[in-house]
Amino acid sequence: MVSSRLPPKPDFDAIAASAPSTADRRTQILALIGNLVSSWSNNESMFIYVLMILLRTSQESAALTFATLNTTRARLDLIQRLAKITIRDKSLDKALAKIIERFNESTAVRNEFNHCMYIVDASGQITHTQSMRIVQTRDSLQFGEMKPMDAARLRSMVKTTKDMTRINRDIWEFLPRLESHLRSTEKPPS
Repeated sequence: MVSSRLPPKPDFDAIAASAPSTADRRTQILALIGNLVSSWSNNESMFIYVLMILLRTSQESAALTFATLNTTRARLDLIQRLAKITIRDKSLDKALAKIIERFNESTAVRNEFNHCMYIVDASGQITHTQSMRIVQTRDSLQFGEMKPMDAARLRSMVKTTKDMTRINRDIWEFLPRLESHLRSTEKPPS
């Protein structure tokens, strides 16, 4: 008889029975994850307006272009390439690059929580995440890093959400500057 390599099946009845005692913490963690995901998504969609201005097109056309590109990386690559050929003000170009850099940092955190397995203990408490990312070293392949869902990690999630709120405000402050700059560089019709 061959023994299974599968982990032991959780005792779902025991978890369900004790889950109410850990519901508050689980709800807190899930709310933090929800805040991260919705803040990130809102910030990503703000780049539609950047694209609209850079392409000098309608919001609908910019949204269509944005949605046609199926990854965030492709969308940001397009924005960065358009910026290179349209933005003549170095400080404005740097401001956009900084916004994108900060957004990418928040993307790493968002991806960490969107693309992981959540490990729960016997009482249903979320104790760890395990990354779905394969880590390849010179000598081996490892399946995802495991991280505790401790107080430090929860504080980090709150900080990242606050950072994303600031990014959103900064994009809103950037948009009129970008629009004004591109209007000032337009060539009058012949």
